[in-house]
Amino acid sequence: MTFTMSRLSAMMFLQFFIWGGWFVTLGTYLVQGPLKASASQVATAFLSQSIGAIVAPFLVGLIADRFFAAQRILAVLHLAGAALLWVASTAADFNTFATCVMAYMLLFMPTLALVNSIAMRHMQSPEKQFPYVRVAGTIGWIVAGVLIGWLGWEQAHRLELTFRMAAAASLLLGLYAFTLPHTPPLARQRTAGVGQILGLDALRLLKSRSYLVFFLASIAICIPLAFYYNFTNPYLNDLGVRGAAGLQSLGQVSEVLLMLAMPFLFVRLGVKTMLAVGMAAWVLRYVMFAYGDAGSGFSLLVIGIVLHGICYDFFFVTGQIYTDAHAGPDTRSSAQGFITLATYGVGMLIGTFLSGAVVEHYTTATGPDWQQIWLFPAGVAFVVLLAFLLLFRDRPAAATAPAAT
Repeated sequence: MTFTMSRLSAMMFLQFFIWGGWFVTLGTYLVQGPLKASASQVATAFLSQSIGAIVAPFLVGLIADRFFAAQRILAVLHLAGAALLWVASTAADFNTFATCVMAYMLLFMPTLALVNSIAMRHMQSPEKQFPYVRVAGTIGWIVAGVLIGWLGWEQAHRLELTFRMAAAASLLLGLYAFTLPHTPPLARQRTAGVGQILGLDALRLLKSRSYLVFFLASIAICIPLAFYYNFTNPYLNDLGVRGAAGLQSLGQVSEVLLMLAMPFLFVRLGVKTMLAVGMAAWVLRYVMFAYGDAGSGFSLLVIGIVLHGICYDFFFVTGQIYTDAHAGPDTRSSAQGFITLATYGVGMLIGTFLSGAVVEHYTTATGPDWQQIWLFPAGVAFVVLLAFLLLFRDRPAAATAPAAT
């Protein structure tokens, strides 16, 4: 690996270490920490991710990509983010905390596109080099979870320290970003229209029935996805699982391993099978959670977490490849932005509201009825899977195109 690739890998490591350092245990901090938040308030806090995903194209496309060097705007966003994370760790009431988190995610979500842009602009062959740089980000997320588990912050009820750890890492990345290779706006980025920046010119893809079915399924499957992000850590801690954040990092380990196997599997299974297996894994995961426990059913919890690799890679990564195959050369970037806006923006937005309502509905004076809570997203994922199997008809050209990617 060259020196430049090593520098970009360090950037990715810090980027996802920051996110994994506080986001995984956010629900537990809100429920069990000093704020004693309700399920709806937990959902409100997680809602910041979806709103940030919706706003990100405006900030990156309309401002950063047109007027500023990418590494400089990355530095400023992370330096400001460090201050917000630190203030969030000291918030004495939920409203103050939620305001800090919302402001932070409005700054953080655009940085996901910025680090990708910086990395790819300095690669001779992004399709070959980028996966090896991006995997450093997944390793950063894993290290953050393992570190939280090793330090025992969940058991000690000191999860405010996760925000301070992430703030320190954000400060470090903010300073480090100023030293990254110079990445000025491209001429075509300065002249791109608003519709192109937001991916709206990719709407023409929906004229294809197969892509329309995939697009709607992508939004729908993100509804049960929100349950996993929002309430897995509180669930594991409620069961008394020690080092829950570290255990959850097994999901990212499986993601890395399956990512390496994706080219082999894609050629042999094809688009429809890959997408269907990914959705079926969501159903199985939530059933495992519904019937797992910290005793004899602990293996079910572990299997459910390890299934993350299939859930994410088989559906979302396959979907990105499928989108790339359908979009022409002029709309590939717009199409990727469009599907991201639809899934992490619209889909997760709906799922976040629904997850909070479902958890509150099944929570009594004795605590949450986790079995009923997890069976709900399992049912949603099953319905989406059935509809997809019945309605999706893949075009042969789309199935063969990714093999050359």
